[in-house]
Amino acid sequence: MDWDDVRPAAPKSIAVGENLETLSVAELEARISAFAAEIERVAAELAKKRAHESAADALFKKP
Repeated sequence: MDWDDVRPAAPKSIAVGENLETLSVAELEARISAFAAEIERVAAELAKKRAHESAADALFKKP
């Protein structure tokens, strides 16, 4: 047995703008899921940064 056969394959990176014509239905569905998860991750980070910015504004706002 070759150890390269045991090692899991590296996850394929997904980029915006790639050719979609060669992808299967399952690959397209996986791509949608990956992008949806990334959107949720970015939205959560944006919400944290906006909350931090709002707290800083409230702290340093002049009366």
